[in-house]
Amino acid sequence: MTQIQLPKNFLFGAATSAAQIEGGAFLDGRGASVWDTFAGQVGTIADGTTPSVSCDFYHNYKEDLALAKNLGLQSFRFSFSWSRIFPEGTGKANEKGLDFYKRVIDEIHKNNIIPNATIYHWDLPQALEEKGGWINRDIVQWYGEYASLLFREFGNSVPFWATVNEPIATYVGYAQGIFAPGHVSERMGRQANHHVLLSHGEGVQRFRQENIKDGKIGIVVDIWKHHPYRPDNPADCAMAELENEKTYRSYLNPLFHGRYTDALLRYMEKNECMPEIQDGDLEKIARPMDFFGLNCYNRVVDCADENLLEEERKKKHTGGNFQDNGFEFYPKAVYDAVKMLKKNYDLSIPIYVTENGTPGFHEKPDEKGCICDQNRIHYIKGFLYWIGKALEERYDIRGYYVWSLLDNWEWNSGFSSRYGLTYVDFDTQKRIIKESGKWYAKVIEERVIDWEINVHE
Repeated sequence: MTQIQLPKNFLFGAATSAAQIEGGAFLDGRGASVWDTFAGQVGTIADGTTPSVSCDFYHNYKEDLALAKNLGLQSFRFSFSWSRIFPEGTGKANEKGLDFYKRVIDEIHKNNIIPNATIYHWDLPQALEEKGGWINRDIVQWYGEYASLLFREFGNSVPFWATVNEPIATYVGYAQGIFAPGHVSERMGRQANHHVLLSHGEGVQRFRQENIKDGKIGIVVDIWKHHPYRPDNPADCAMAELENEKTYRSYLNPLFHGRYTDALLRYMEKNECMPEIQDGDLEKIARPMDFFGLNCYNRVVDCADENLLEEERKKKHTGGNFQDNGFEFYPKAVYDAVKMLKKNYDLSIPIYVTENGTPGFHEKPDEKGCICDQNRIHYIKGFLYWIGKALEERYDIRGYYVWSLLDNWEWNSGFSSRYGLTYVDFDTQKRIIKESGKWYAKVIEERVIDWEINVHE
């Protein structure tokens, strides 16, 4: 058994997003988002649900933030709903929407919790999608106007700002059709990617213009490193390498090197999906940031022989341990990501692990009212161990946020997967802190992780 001591100044929190917890979809002047529209289409969401009510954080925010304080959370990560503030995406701001976030942020401070805000977490106003959405280059200015308003309204009360959460989700919505708005075009996906990155650069520029005292701005990128199933097989290695280029490297290289790699450019040229890139775009994307938000859940194992991989999946030992929920357990993924960021990108800004968590699919209270999610405790413990190892090696990681504070509406999974430290009964809106939430509160207080390392990790 190995013990890791986490520093006293290490920031512990939990993460959420507007579209997944707020509900109040059309209350007080809020306009539709692309997820409201997408969820209304038959067959798009696993359980046929919509985000119209979800956790009803819109009405329950005081209770939920008191719950966060009860868990000992030091920081609460949330996002603004673009369509709650600009129902048409641009133009006149909705004062009732602004007032809601003022009340939320005030309540966060009342509970002695640090707010960490995301400007864009996937929920584009439907009105902007109807103008071309992320394919229309005008979105860079639309986003900039939205970001500037947030900075002016909340800059003095929010110390941490993320321009975008997981830009790859926008690619998925335009290229693969399984996320909103549901397009299926690699060309559209790559153009949307470029415009999201360009909007990030616009957001950083506007943040600097506001000269917000003590405020920090960054971006949140998810890193799911692709590993070859057979490291000595050239086809597996080539497959994993290309997938890494198409996913996280397609963001990290423009952000930190100011360019797309030759390998990605060749792929986009070959597949006729090269985005329109104008002079100055890459310089804007690469504007210096104050921190990097790392979302890390797992790795991906690639095999050129799909039949072989499927056989191994059925045996449940593809490269390591498997959780009860069927997903591989590879907590070293976060350590690998942090090392890669330093080695390949010479990252000199602090890292915050802004999301990490694991789903339960059949969680419910037992006869004693307990949700005994030991699987989640084991998962988080493993990742915190590897974060601790990285800290011991002097990698600059400043904090960790569990996904999520609450069970919520998990995009195209609807309510079928639960990630929360807190159980939510979506019929009654009752909250029950899970065993993982109680355990996490103790970790925050004691800052000690005991871990028995497994050979597969």
